[in-house]
Amino acid sequence: MHCLAENKKVVVVGIPGVGKTTLINKIVELIKDHNKSVHVTNFGTVMFEVAKENGIHDRDELRKLSISDQKNLQKIAAEKLSKIDDDVVIIDTHAFIRTPEGLNPGLPYHILQIIEPTHLIIVTAKTEEIYNRRMKDETRNRDKASVATIKKELDIQSAMMSTCAVLSGSPLRTIQNNEGKLEEAANQIIESIGL
Repeated sequence: MHCLAENKKVVVVGIPGVGKTTLINKIVELIKDHNKSVHVTNFGTVMFEVAKENGIHDRDELRKLSISDQKNLQKIAAEKLSKIDDDVVIIDTHAFIRTPEGLNPGLPYHILQIIEPTHLIIVTAKTEEIYNRRMKDETRNRDKASVATIKKELDIQSAMMSTCAVLSGSPLRTIQNNEGKLEEAANQIIESIGL
């Protein structure tokens, strides 16, 4: 049996359509079963709360802001997240954000230094499943993508998160969240963070 000596800051990334939110909800249930306090924060939501104070009304507008504005919002969000001290802090975010200027890293070095993650988790799924999930999601104003684009996004995410692991010294694990395998994926993450 493992015990937590310090709080865990678990960064969970996944491109849209991998089922990250559903998986995180399952992980929270399992952590609570271990009698540990858990706090889930969506990095983009924290950024949006700050941006709303400056006139942004739609979360999907964040990626259209200038890179300097996005960096400033990232820094403010990271500082807020770094103060959370539950046993397990799950930071739900993206490895990159598609912007008019190019792919903006979701976890640049200065953000990793502020957050100090203890674990990095990539949630992925079969490309066709991701495509189908995106096509069914009408809750967000997302860019349309092809299967080929999704494959490229998965490759970019992997490269960016590998870099984050090197820069932060945090272990990196990729978890498959395929249809009907939610429990299995959640248990792999719980094992990864030492519960």
